[in-house]
Amino acid sequence: MTHIPRKRFGQNFLQDQGVIADIVNAVDPDGDDVLVEIGPGLAALTAPLIGRAGRLHAVEIDRDIVAYLRQHFDAEELVIHNVDALKFDFGALADEIAPGRKLRLVGNLPYNISTPLLFHLAQFAPRIADMHFMLQKEVVDRMVAEPSTADYGRLSIMLQLRFYMERVLDVPPGAFHPPPKVDSAVVRMLPWPQPPFPVADPARLEDLVAAAFTQRRKTLRNNLKGIVDDAQFAALGIDPGLRPENLQVGQFVALANALESVTPVRG
Repeated sequence: MTHIPRKRFGQNFLQDQGVIADIVNAVDPDGDDVLVEIGPGLAALTAPLIGRAGRLHAVEIDRDIVAYLRQHFDAEELVIHNVDALKFDFGALADEIAPGRKLRLVGNLPYNISTPLLFHLAQFAPRIADMHFMLQKEVVDRMVAEPSTADYGRLSIMLQLRFYMERVLDVPPGAFHPPPKVDSAVVRMLPWPQPPFPVADPARLEDLVAAAFTQRRKTLRNNLKGIVDDAQFAALGIDPGLRPENLQVGQFVALANALESVTPVRG
C-alpha cells in the first residue's frame, strides 16, 4: 500500500532511522508500560515501540492508515482506536485498559492541531505518567519558555501549570516525508505529582490568561481592565504596568484565585 500524505490531517511521516531510534530510546518503554501512540502514521515509531513494549494502543483518524496498520500488525500487539484524538477520552481508556495505572503517550502530533490537542490532553494529566511528542519547534519553544521572553505566553502558562517539560531533541525537515516547511522538536512532558500552584477555578484562570495575552504589547492594567483592579494588583504585589509575559505562572494563579467573582472572566 502506498499512502499519499493528506494535508487536511497534517501528515508528515517520520522516516529518519536515527531520529526514530533517538525517540524510542528517550521513551525507553518496557513490557509493563501502558503505551498509547497518537497518530501512528505508517508505523515508523509503532514498530520499534511494540518491539520494546510488546503491546501498543494507537489513536488514528485516517481510515486508510488504519487499514494499513491492520495489514501489518496483529490485533493482540496493536489495538487501534479509529477516532479523532481531539475528541478521544483518554481518561476512559485508562479506566478500561489500566485501572489504577497511568498511560504513557507518544506521537508525532499533526502540526495543524497541536495546540488544541495539547490543551485537550492536559485535562487528563492525573491519568498520565508521561508524554513524548514530536511537534513544530516553534510550539516546543513556547511550551518550555521562561517568563519575560518572546516565546512565553498562554501555552507556556497553561501547560507549565500541569507539567514539567523539557526539550529532548531537535529534528530537521529532511527527517520526514514530505518534508515540512518548519523545523521540529521532541518534548518530554511529566505531570507534576502535586500541582505547584493549586487553582481554585480552572475556567477562571484560563479566561484570565487568555484576556491578559489579547494584546501582548499592552500592560496588564489595559488588558485586564474591568477584570482586575489596581487594589487587587497591589494586594498581590503585582505591578499593573507590567506586560503579561513578565508574570510567572504562580502569579497568574494568584490573580485568578483572588478574583471575587465566581463567574469565569471573559476577555
